[in-house]
Amino acid sequence: MDTDRILKPVSAEENARRERRVRDTFWQTLRKAAAYIPFSQEVVAGYYCALDSETPLRTRGTLLAALAYFVLPFDIVPDFLIGFGFTDDLAVLTAALGAVHSQIKPRHREAAKHALAPTH
Repeated sequence: MDTDRILKPVSAEENARRERRVRDTFWQTLRKAAAYIPFSQEVVAGYYCALDSETPLRTRGTLLAALAYFVLPFDIVPDFLIGFGFTDDLAVLTAALGAVHSQIKPRHREAAKHALAPTH
């Protein structure tokens, strides 16, 4: 898979387009994929990091590209293929999260923990 294409810097307009796509469909996609993603909390922390205006632009771009790929309904391996559909998404998310790991702050992880906490 060509993760370099996903992780390379892009224009501010492209980042804005990706951010809109991610904001619009992230939670719906995460609900469908949660059973296949063993590191969902880190993905959600990455989501909050990507939307944080204090996050460096390059980090935001990397995360938004990976999250945009994640929310696309059709990609290299279509998401509707149960058991296999999210494997390519996992590879892209793993690469992106690994590349920006130090930029994901405790506040992002806390927000993720809160967002994923079961409501009683």
